[in-house]
Amino acid sequence: MKILVTGAAGYIGSHTIVELLNNNYEVIGIDNFVNSKKEVVGKIEKVSGKKFKFIEGDVRDLEILNKIFNENDIEAVIHFAGLKAVGESVSMPIEYYDNNINSTLSLIKVMKKYRCRKFIFSSSATVYGAPNKLPILENFPLSTTNPYGTTKLVNEYILSDLYKSDNNWEITLLRYFNPIGSEKTGTLGENPNGIPNNLMPYIVRVAIGQLEKLYVYGNDYPTHDGTGVRDYIHVVDLARGHVKAIEKSKKGINIYNLGTGTGYSVLDVVKTFEKVNNVKIPYVITERRPGDVAECYADVSKAKREIEWEAKYNLEDMCKDSYNYIVKNIKK
Repeated sequence: MKILVTGAAGYIGSHTIVELLNNNYEVIGIDNFVNSKKEVVGKIEKVSGKKFKFIEGDVRDLEILNKIFNENDIEAVIHFAGLKAVGESVSMPIEYYDNNINSTLSLIKVMKKYRCRKFIFSSSATVYGAPNKLPILENFPLSTTNPYGTTKLVNEYILSDLYKSDNNWEITLLRYFNPIGSEKTGTLGENPNGIPNNLMPYIVRVAIGQLEKLYVYGNDYPTHDGTGVRDYIHVVDLARGHVKAIEKSKKGINIYNLGTGTGYSVLDVVKTFEKVNNVKIPYVITERRPGDVAECYADVSKAKREIEWEAKYNLEDMCKDSYNYIVKNIKK
């Protein structure tokens, strides 16, 4: 099967392509390198030991998409491409709406034209807003607390309406919790441009002395230590979830939480990282970040039941692999 992967050089996209290639899928990747690096393409091939076709371009560009579909018999699309920082989305909402929603609309237009109706969408636990109870089930009410989350939810609505208009579509919405970690060789990992917005990329840069200290946004949440609690998932487990979603794809709107089902606080992650890597992470408490919720972790039983997927790695694995990547790849 030929699969188009958007955001191919990104953190989750690159790990997913490795898993797809390892499972003998043919991959065509596209990325515009807004928040990724060109050398990742070669690293994917190094880790997998396999070549894949790559196009540099923006998914909103209909001309590029038409060329890709015209030249390749694309049977499925996994759509990762998008801006993804919660805090940044609050200060740059229009850029987020433009990039994240128009890329999906462009893909759908071209897919319809070429009768490709298998779509795996990279969604997010942010679509649950501030949940009233935990763990979070796929049928919980949906709302958002920031523009990034709103773009994910609008995309879900678009895809749901698309299926209502044409029941031949096979649409899978994968709602991720918080991916961290790296594949075991430390060749691929999370390396955002600029100062990181997410917790683990920041921690690892403090660990190697590139950043002075970690800023913990709020310690007055109603959690066991006052810091925000999230469901962290190893990126390789998450990538495996996409392979399962392709294997088990079926007609309809199929929604799955991808997480471990366990919540860890910011300080839990810091302490585990310090323990398994034998490093100290200096941190300071600062005020809450706009758009953040206190706790967010998943019920992942539906994914296990319907697509035979569950996370294999624990928080210690995630912390070890994150540090392994940064030590091997980032200059101090």
